[in-house]
Amino acid sequence: QVQLVESGGGLVQAGGSLRLSCAASGRTFGSYVMGWFRSAPGKEREFVGHFIWSENSTYVVSSVRGRFTISRDNAKNTMYLQMNSLEPEDTAIYYCAAGIKGRPYDCWGQGTQVTVSS
Repeated sequence: QVQLVESGGGLVQAGGSLRLSCAASGRTFGSYVMGWFRSAPGKEREFVGHFIWSENSTYVVSSVRGRFTISRDNAKNTMYLQMNSLEPEDTAIYYCAAGIKGRPYDCWGQGTQVTVSS
């Protein structure tokens, strides 16, 4: 079983930056995909992007492309979400998740709050 712990959320002004971390532990990640999601009040949970561990490849959705970047630190088993040029619409609880590639995500972190003020 994988355990995920997010950190790095907070309050930032519009135009600012934050870097979220997702530290993973519990097993190896060779076949894992790790993803970022966000939940804003009154909205459905939204997929933000993912990192495919075995392929060293990343993807972010078009709405955040150019502002958000996903990366990892292999030695720390940690995935990052670098968020630049933040907008009030980015305000949400951000979650990381993990799962076997090709299957639904089955492990979730507790979430970290990101609030962007205008």
